[in-house]
Amino acid sequence: MSIVVTGSLAYDCIMVFPGYFKDHILPDKLHQLSVSFLVDSMTRQWGGCAGNIAYNLSLLGEHPRIMGTVGQDFAEYRRWLEAQGSDTTGIVEIEDEFTATCTIITDMADNQLAGFYPGAMFMAHTLSFRAHDPHSIEVVIISPNEPSAMVQYARECRELSIPYIYDPGQQVVRLSGRELVDGMQGAKMLIVNDYEFEMMRNKTGLSEGDILDLTGVVIITKGEHGSVIETKGKTLEIPIVKPRQVVDPTGAGDAYRAGIIKGYVHGCSLDTMGKMGSLTATYAIEAPGTQNHRYNWSEFVVRYRENFGDELDRLGE
Repeated sequence: MSIVVTGSLAYDCIMVFPGYFKDHILPDKLHQLSVSFLVDSMTRQWGGCAGNIAYNLSLLGEHPRIMGTVGQDFAEYRRWLEAQGSDTTGIVEIEDEFTATCTIITDMADNQLAGFYPGAMFMAHTLSFRAHDPHSIEVVIISPNEPSAMVQYARECRELSIPYIYDPGQQVVRLSGRELVDGMQGAKMLIVNDYEFEMMRNKTGLSEGDILDLTGVVIITKGEHGSVIETKGKTLEIPIVKPRQVVDPTGAGDAYRAGIIKGYVHGCSLDTMGKMGSLTATYAIEAPGTQNHRYNWSEFVVRYRENFGDELDRLGE
């Protein structure tokens, strides 16, 4: 039985400008903006929601199967994922296309200018769960991806009786209210941040109770304020794990989802699942980028015990 992770696979190209954008942008010339920033540093990192979630699941001792579309420049990233323990046989290379790339310039005030090229991600709809043995899949997470692919995957999971977690994330903006309702319908749980949840309510016209009628569990992350797990008649407040250092919050949400999935496939309670998500998110913010933090399952259990108790002591990898 496998965990299947769907979503974006991308390169993050991050550049740092040793100044402030505001000092180089003339407000009265915004209609003909033309600026160039000489940056001090650049890093090219592995990224994308599917890649990040899979990486964190690997740290937790799982061997997730990734399903997504990439470009001709993906070979090095594929080797990296395989070395961490992910199954990349579901990743399909699109000939004459490039892997999705996000280019970000950050100034000294943490303001950002970004451009995202989806590239091969636009072909995600060409993949199908009908090409897989549904009985070999324990759970699927549908994370941000090409919008029509997300709609298709949710429909196929229902038709093939494959349990799935719905994580629309940044694509809440692109998905219609009807598509969001369709994605939630029958999902084992919905995971979004608090802003995305309110946007979903506005786009669908549904109340929190209505959404709980579609999916029995709603998990809302709130950054430094922890997370909330809602079910019919019960609300669980999940605290954060205090980080040893705050280096980079990028990727914390994807790490949180990996903790939830790990707990789900091992039959943990919702409270324990949420606390596992909280700890995986903290590990992520203690290192730069989204796939540079390291730990093993034994270390995870020890740190969990220090913060929450011994629920994981009897849980194997």
